[in-house]
Amino acid sequence: MADKYLGESIKKLGFGLMRLPMIGDEIDMEQTKKMVDTFMAKGFTYFDTAYVYIGGKSEVALKEAVVDRYPRDSFQCATKLPLWDQKSHEELQEILDTSLQRAGLEYYDFYLLHAMSAERAKKADELQAWDFMKQVKAQGKAKHIGFSFHDTAEALEDILKNHPEMEFVQLQINYADWESDSVQSRKCYEVARKYDKPVIIMEPVKGGSLATMTPEIQKLFKDAAPDASPASWAVRYCASLEGIITVLSGMSNEEQLNDNVAYMEHFQPLTDSERQVIGKAVEILNSIPTIPCTACKYCVDGCPQKISIPDIFSAMNQFTLYNDKNGAKNRYQNAVKEGGKASDCIQCGNCEAHCPQKIQIIEELKKAAATLE
Repeated sequence: MADKYLGESIKKLGFGLMRLPMIGDEIDMEQTKKMVDTFMAKGFTYFDTAYVYIGGKSEVALKEAVVDRYPRDSFQCATKLPLWDQKSHEELQEILDTSLQRAGLEYYDFYLLHAMSAERAKKADELQAWDFMKQVKAQGKAKHIGFSFHDTAEALEDILKNHPEMEFVQLQINYADWESDSVQSRKCYEVARKYDKPVIIMEPVKGGSLATMTPEIQKLFKDAAPDASPASWAVRYCASLEGIITVLSGMSNEEQLNDNVAYMEHFQPLTDSERQVIGKAVEILNSIPTIPCTACKYCVDGCPQKISIPDIFSAMNQFTLYNDKNGAKNRYQNAVKEGGKASDCIQCGNCEAHCPQKIQIIEELKKAAATLE
């Protein structure tokens, strides 16, 4: 079937290769292959990775689990070009070549500039990254070019106005962030629609947060649909939007994958009554103050104290949401096992400069130290 818009015929669940099952520091390839086989057997075809995911191992996993084992025309894959440490235009070509080589590919179906913002758009101008992207497409190394994005709707509009050659945009969208002032899911989605750009959705389950939920919200969902997982509400919410290429889910084990493919294989958009249930869930969520971390780990890479900030925030959120101090302390101990404690923060601000969610990380680490150490 020909696409009416780019990606319309792609099934609305994409496999995000950012949070793969691990054994120590290595990807559990056997489990990953089983997950890929189930995913493909159910008719899903889209795989998403990035040059920086799992220290570069994610693109290699794409090769081992997908590229080496399936015909090239049976799947689509995407990767992303980082612009944060790059100094020259020449480096962009090296990164693309590495991404292709790691994955054993001659081309990517979707090639993205990674985590664009107003600030990073300027960096892209300096490095002539926009021209580079056009060149990559012209050479056939990418079928389609676009960018992932973390910033305001206004910044998104600037980029789309100045760069009509970008064919799609990847946005953080989920029901918790739909009206968020910082993430601006709805506003960004509306800008993409205004410029007629199809959307790939990332963080539909908000880094896993919307898969657990408070007991009150779990009950709300259970009463409405006894067999549906909390995560299914979040993914279906996103897949019900118009103009979507696919909804990425970073699946870390077979259980998560099996749940996702079960309700997405024959996807049904949300009904009006289901939308009302999600509306009630949002009201409850909005009454609980938590740290809006999605565990992207951009903050960890530049931390001189090697503090596992997302894991510490996860422990704090567990305490806030469930009032479970013992569980939160156990989670905190695991978080600081191999790196710095929250109290080891030297307040250099490196983490805050890299945080797409604009979290006041230094302040939150002080609170974590006081609560959980």
